[in-house]
Amino acid sequence: MSETTAAAPAAAPATNPARRRGLTVIAVALAVAGLAWGGWQWVHARHYESTDNAYAAGNVVQITPQVGGTVVAIGADDTDFVRAGQVLVKLDAADARVALEQAEAQLAQTVREVRTLFANNAPLKAQVSLREADLARAQSDAARAQDDVNRRSPLLATGAVGKEEFQHATAQLAAAKSAVAAAQSAVQAAKEQLVAGQTQTEGTSPEEHPNVKRAAARVREAYLALERAQLKAPLDGTIAKRGVQLGQRVAAGAPLMTLVALNDLWVDANFKESQLKNLRIGQSAELQADVYGSKVTYHGTVAGLGAGTGAAFALLPAQNATGNWIKVVQRVPVRIALDPKEVAAHPLRVGLSMDVSVDIRNQDGKTLSDTPSTTPPQATEVFDAQLLAADAEVQAIIAANLGRKVAASARPAAAQ
Repeated sequence: MSETTAAAPAAAPATNPARRRGLTVIAVALAVAGLAWGGWQWVHARHYESTDNAYAAGNVVQITPQVGGTVVAIGADDTDFVRAGQVLVKLDAADARVALEQAEAQLAQTVREVRTLFANNAPLKAQVSLREADLARAQSDAARAQDDVNRRSPLLATGAVGKEEFQHATAQLAAAKSAVAAAQSAVQAAKEQLVAGQTQTEGTSPEEHPNVKRAAARVREAYLALERAQLKAPLDGTIAKRGVQLGQRVAAGAPLMTLVALNDLWVDANFKESQLKNLRIGQSAELQADVYGSKVTYHGTVAGLGAGTGAAFALLPAQNATGNWIKVVQRVPVRIALDPKEVAAHPLRVGLSMDVSVDIRNQDGKTLSDTPSTTPPQATEVFDAQLLAADAEVQAIIAANLGRKVAASARPAAAQ
C-alpha cells in the first residue's frame, strides 16, 4: 500500500468564528426585542384597546318642506355655513297668502257675530223686565176689578147696585184676568228668549267662544302654511347634497338638501366582540384622524356601547342558519365623545377615518347605561316662533273686532 493511501483522513475544517458571532448577535437581538415587546405589552399595551375601524359621525339633518310648492329662491348652496333660522329655500306663497286673508276675514266676521250675541243679552233682559212690569200692572188691574166685584156683589140683592153695573164690573174683572194671563205668557216667552240667547254665551267670553276659537284655528293653520313656505335651518351647520333647483315643483317631505352640524361630532369606533370585555362608559380615549396624521391627537370619552352588532342592524342581515355558515368576528359600535375645543381647533368632517385607542384601566364605569336621558340630544326653537306669531296675529284680529286698539308693532310682520 502506498504512503498516500496509508495516511489518516484529513481533519474537519474549523467553524467560522465570524458566522458564529453573527448568529449570536441576531439571537441576542431577537431575545432583547422579544423581552422589550413583552415588557411594553405588559406595562402599556395590555391597558389599551385599539381599532382603526372608526369614523367621525355627526347629526345629518334632511331639509324637507312641510308644504308643497314651486321653488322661487335658494338661500344656501353646498359647503355654505348657515345659522339656525336662516332661510334656505323659499316656495311660492301666493296661494298660502290668499288662504290666510280668507281665514282672517272669516275670523273678523265671526268675532263680530259673537259680539252681537253677547250684546243681545242686555235687550233680552230688558224685555223680560218690561214684560214683568206689564204683568204686575195687569195683576194690579185684576185685583182692583176683583175688589169692585166683591163690593158690588152684596149690594146687588138690596138694589143699591143695578144688575147692569154689576155685569159691567164682572166683565172688567174677566178682561183683567185675561190680561194677566197674556202678561204671564209674555213674561215666559221673554225669559225663554233670554235663556236661548244666554246658552250661546254662557260660561265663555267673546275671545273664548267656540265659534271664535274655530275661526282662530283656521287662521293659525293658514298662517303656519304661509310661514312654512320658507324653509329655515333648524340648527347651525354646513350645507351638503343640495339637490333642489330654482323653479322646481317640490312635494311635502321631498329631500331638498342636507345640513351637517360639524360643531357637534363624535366618533363611532367599531371594536371586535373580543375587545368589549373591558370597555366601560366614561373611559378616556385618544384618537387620530387620517386627515391630520399623528401630528394631531384628539382626546375623548366613551359615551356608550351599541345595543347590537352592525350585522344585526344591517339592511340585509346574515342568514347564519344556512349550511354554509362561516364564523366571522362581529363588531359593536362604541361612541366616543370628542372635546369640542379640539374639534374647533382642528375641524373634522362626517365619515373621516379615525384611529382610536381606549384606556381600559379604569373599570368603574358600566358597559350599558341604565340612566334615562333627561335632556333631548337635539332640540330647536326655530319653529316655535311661527306658532307664537300666529297666536299674535289671532289676538290682534280679535282685539280689533272687539273694538280694542292694537298697536301696529304688536302685529307679526307677515300680517302687516
